Amino acid sequence: MLTLLNLLSAVALLIWGTHIVRTGILRVYGSNLRHVIGQNMSRRSLAFISGIVVTAMVQSSNATAMLVTSFVGQGLMALTPALATMLGADVGTALMARVLTLDLSWLSPLLIFLGVIFFLSRKQTRLGQMGRVSIGLGLIILALQLIVESAAPITQAQGVKVIFASLTGDILLDALVGALFAMISYSSLAAVLLTATLAGAGVISLPVAIGLVIGANIGSGILAFLSTSMQNAAGRQVALGSLLYKLIGLLLIIPVLDPLAHWMDGLDFSPQEMVIGFHLLYNTARCLILLPSVGPMARFCAWVLPERPQINGTAKPRHLDPTALVTPSLALANAARETLRIGDLIDNMLEAMLDVLRGKQTAVTQEMRRLTDDVEALYGAIKLYLAQMPREDLSDQDSRRWAEIIELAINLKLASDLIERMLRKVQQQKTSQRRSFSEVGLEELAGLHSQLISNLRLGLSVFLSADKESARQLLREKRRFRAQERRLAHAHVSRLQRKVVQSIETSSLHLELIADMKRLNSLFCSSAYVVLETSDTGALAVDDLADITHSP
Repeated sequence: MLTLLNLLSAVALLIWGTHIVRTGILRVYGSNLRHVIGQNMSRRSLAFISGIVVTAMVQSSNATAMLVTSFVGQGLMALTPALATMLGADVGTALMARVLTLDLSWLSPLLIFLGVIFFLSRKQTRLGQMGRVSIGLGLIILALQLIVESAAPITQAQGVKVIFASLTGDILLDALVGALFAMISYSSLAAVLLTATLAGAGVISLPVAIGLVIGANIGSGILAFLSTSMQNAAGRQVALGSLLYKLIGLLLIIPVLDPLAHWMDGLDFSPQEMVIGFHLLYNTARCLILLPSVGPMARFCAWVLPERPQINGTAKPRHLDPTALVTPSLALANAARETLRIGDLIDNMLEAMLDVLRGKQTAVTQEMRRLTDDVEALYGAIKLYLAQMPREDLSDQDSRRWAEIIELAINLKLASDLIERMLRKVQQQKTSQRRSFSEVGLEELAGLHSQLISNLRLGLSVFLSADKESARQLLREKRRFRAQERRLAHAHVSRLQRKVVQSIETSSLHLELIADMKRLNSLFCSSAYVVLETSDTGALAVDDLADITHSP
């Protein structure tokens, strides 16, 4: 019983080490990995190679599957290159299985020792996260040693021999058992290495080991498909395609299994080496053969799992992937993209307001209510998503970005409420009281409105790029808007003195709209302060500081 417990704990340690490596790599290179595999690659070969490289870095094809399905679900990556990337991930995990079987016993204590020092001393820095990666690699190597040592006495047990004796080389049964191995251990890599250990101890024959390896690949595909159950159809399509490719590989190997096993028996290699070698060659050959078919496979998966239309019209978050919460850089990037969607909705609301001001549209109540509900839904989703992030694990830079995102989301939510109230005022004036703006006053409001939209778009650009020059330009535009607002207020008073009837009738509304636009402009320009306050000097320029002092 103790021996079995040792084996299970070694497998658990392997899984934990893989998780630590994956987490550390993603926290250090999360944004870069997002750029590498998240871009819509037109060439399948590039997507295939990126899958190999990323999987080798994160030590897990499941981790790559999580990233790829997330990007496809968010619309950052097309389905065809995503399937090519998943094929590359299968080759990458086979390469890592070969590397991890080398004699690296001397490396394990060194990696753990150095990793602990760097991680504890500089936890929130990039060097500290690389220490986390070092600890994980050391644990993986140590776990592999423990698996080999603990499996040796188990393989001599009579019960184990009877169980594995029932596996007589039936490829389907062997594949089923291998899939169960991978699903229980939550790692096809662990299942393959355990199979290699059993083959090396003579507990299972080579044909059985081959079947278990093929089944382990299928098990990882099943795990990836099950993990996408809560994602949209696009994410599930990627996982389905990857699983189908693994099942096709099983069908392709069945006719040549017996001659292949006989040929491998004649080779002068240990059973363990032949199992690992077969795993690498099988995945490489399978993926290269199937790589040209990613286009038809993408169309088939899209046909099997089509996108379902939304039952109600409320906007749903596109980029808030819950699986990315363990990686702050990715999670913050997701939240930022979703916040920009709110900015687009605010832009639409402002365009609708201009139509109302000019009298081109009189019944916007329903449309405006829908846009307001969409803003409310996305704002609530972003707020909940950010609240789920572990703040204590964030670096100083990530903490600042977290605050920037939540601040902009709040400002945009306030802007939507303010725009809705402005439209109600205008509609009430035009419908209930049958009053309209003077021609000159309307053109003044339209000009101010145009400047307001321009500042909104510039503010969103500053939020996204954090460009200091753009931030300074935004502050200059804010001051120009203030000067324009004061000039328009004085011009309106002059029309009142000249007893312009339309100006007198709409005076209160006219001045209220100008004041509301001033508040909106302040909300849109707030992103500039964050960028300039976090500059290399650590402070704002004198004119910018004065602007903050006098800002409403």
